[in-house]
Amino acid sequence: MKPTSKYTRIRQLLSEWKQPSYRYKQINEAIFKHKVGEYERMSMLPRSLREELLRALGSQVCSVRPVAELASSQVCKVLFAVAGDERVETVRLHYERGWKSYCISTQCGCGFGCKFCATGTIGLKRNLTADEITDQLLYFHLNGHRLDSVSFMGMGEALANPHLFEALHILTDPGLFGLGHRRLTISTIGLLPGIERLTREYPQINLTFSLHSPFDDQRSELMPINNRFPIRDVLDALDRHIRQTGRKVYIAYILLRGVNDSMEHAGAVAEWLRGRGDWEHLYHVTLIPYNSTDVTPDSYHASDASRIEDFVRVLKSRGIRFTIRTQFGSDINAACGQLYRTE
Repeated sequence: MKPTSKYTRIRQLLSEWKQPSYRYKQINEAIFKHKVGEYERMSMLPRSLREELLRALGSQVCSVRPVAELASSQVCKVLFAVAGDERVETVRLHYERGWKSYCISTQCGCGFGCKFCATGTIGLKRNLTADEITDQLLYFHLNGHRLDSVSFMGMGEALANPHLFEALHILTDPGLFGLGHRRLTISTIGLLPGIERLTREYPQINLTFSLHSPFDDQRSELMPINNRFPIRDVLDALDRHIRQTGRKVYIAYILLRGVNDSMEHAGAVAEWLRGRGDWEHLYHVTLIPYNSTDVTPDSYHASDASRIEDFVRVLKSRGIRFTIRTQFGSDINAACGQLYRTE
């Protein structure tokens, strides 16, 4: 049976208890306006109702519990305990201009086995519930942090989790988190059914496709999902997404020295993205420096500066828009591909 979010459950309980409809708004205002994280402290509610909520839902509003925290310049990584004695990691980035961005997890581990990713070595333990996804952000909100932007780029493949879309509803509901759709980014390795549903239901949410090789045989070796959803099929779906939404699509590309960072690779990336139609200018390549970990293969290394320059020169010459991602948090294993639910 599909788990019900705490917000749906609260509404159902209030109805069962014959409470006036405004109680639901009061509870949500306590959480999201006044940052009250315990039902007992919701002083605007009658004591009898607070006691009923405690009995039905427990004392804490937030379902994830912080068990460890690491911090470095501009980055904080929190290890959360979730039900079943599992662990997930969440990263908060604080930019110099004051912007706070969050990288949240959607699964305990990941079952897709991308060769260069620490999370993939765990295997899939289970999907997070909608509450467990959104409560990673609720934890920071209750502790006084602004939620400026959110990326689903933590542990797991977001579009493989059937609870993702309920989580998106919670995050964008004006009566709950109230986040603008354009402040959310979904990253995917290319799950076509999820991409198509996102296009239908949340067309203004940012979409990132993890490519990492422009050659199907090599991509299938690095990312086995390519055997199910090859590059051409995914890019065709992204074309449809762009035509329907008018929104930019990001192509993520981790640079691995001597593996996928040659000028030939750069040319092949450009070849995929040129000539797609009037919308091709809405493809934007994000080049990501590789971050090694203790659990990923020793054969993978970050690209040299000279190879990155050559790669970039090819993209420029073909008119491909790109950025090189600024890396934060690699010293605490909080950068791209490093999340591993460390105890």
